[in-house]
Amino acid sequence: MAKKPARRGTPRDANGPCPCGNSLPYPECCGPLHRGETDAATAEALMRSRFSAFAIGDTAYLLRSWHSSTRPERLRLDPGQRWTRLEILGAEHGGLFDSTGTVAFRAHYREGGQPGTLTEHSRFTREDGHWVYVDALPD
Repeated sequence: MAKKPARRGTPRDANGPCPCGNSLPYPECCGPLHRGETDAATAEALMRSRFSAFAIGDTAYLLRSWHSSTRPERLRLDPGQRWTRLEILGAEHGGLFDSTGTVAFRAHYREGGQPGTLTEHSRFTREDGHWVYVDALPD
């Protein structure tokens, strides 16, 4: 029997706003992507769903949504780090009819009771017709 992916659980209020920052509840926003019921329509939507996956600890989704050429074999999330908020700073391409795109974002977290941020400009592409994360652009 296959092991289920380790999860930190769904958002505190499963009917509250999704961790990605959209106003939709998690089950209607990133939940269907995480469950494999639908695909992200844009690079930004994939970015948001990946942030939510970090927030709830869904490593299986993170690996599934990673480009095959850059995907690690395993992913271990830091249990002491809690992702709290996502800001999209900008996006180029990555739309419905694009094959590549970039998304700049700032992700907020808490670790050891202290706030922190991660700012990244990420590259996305389509692989087998699905948006996937490739890597971070260098500063």
